[in-house]
Amino acid sequence: MRDGSDVELAVAAAEAGAAVVRGKYGTSVGRYDKSATDFATDADLEAERAILDLIRTARPSDAVVGEEYGASGDVDASRRWLVDPLCGTLNFAAGTPLFSVNVALQVDQETTVAAVADPTSGETFWTDGEIAQVRRDGSDSPVIASADSRLVDVNLDPITDGDFLGVRLLTDPAFRKAFGQRVLSTTLAVAWVAAGRRAAYVTDGNLRDSVHFTAGLALCRAAGCIVTDLRGHPLHTGLGVIAAADAETHATLLELIAPHLPPEQ
Repeated sequence: MRDGSDVELAVAAAEAGAAVVRGKYGTSVGRYDKSATDFATDADLEAERAILDLIRTARPSDAVVGEEYGASGDVDASRRWLVDPLCGTLNFAAGTPLFSVNVALQVDQETTVAAVADPTSGETFWTDGEIAQVRRDGSDSPVIASADSRLVDVNLDPITDGDFLGVRLLTDPAFRKAFGQRVLSTTLAVAWVAAGRRAAYVTDGNLRDSVHFTAGLALCRAAGCIVTDLRGHPLHTGLGVIAAADAETHATLLELIAPHLPPEQ
């Protein structure tokens, strides 16, 4: 780490996990089934261990919640790290270079710092809660949100049971006319909204304290994006997320999504 700050620890932890993932990409890895359509790999497990080792050494009193190894530390701790060691495991296992390593710190349930590392590009997006930057080859530069691409990523990994928004939205003619659709199947796409590579990201589901989404959404807020639930209300109502690069894109998405939502109670 460059210094002992929380943000540098988040960056170092994400980059440690990314180094493990990068080293195993394209190799034969063991798989550990979670369900018929979900599994972890050796890369997930080893990357999480590398991240946990750094955090526990630097902040032994902090709690940690990891995607693979679960919660550890004092359950009443005011400081809690959220760790997703490989978001996009199916892409990774299929040899598709679209995945990320996500690390975020919550203090009294508020996200204070976050880092999202892209193992294949070598980029690490980070925020200290005030600014959003990207680190390349050890140098930092600001990220700038922009809707110029007109590309919107829609999550097709259903977070809710049964019918979900992604399928309906991608077949909506009005949505298809307004935006180009993309599906990365990794929350790297959320960081790309902050970086101006996507106009927006849309998902349904309850994302409170999510190891997958917390880091990317913190980046979006710091980059000045508009981040709400699917009705435009503050986050964590249980009704998903719109993370949009600007107010105009956000307003357009609210109009397009509204017909696909149940009546508001």
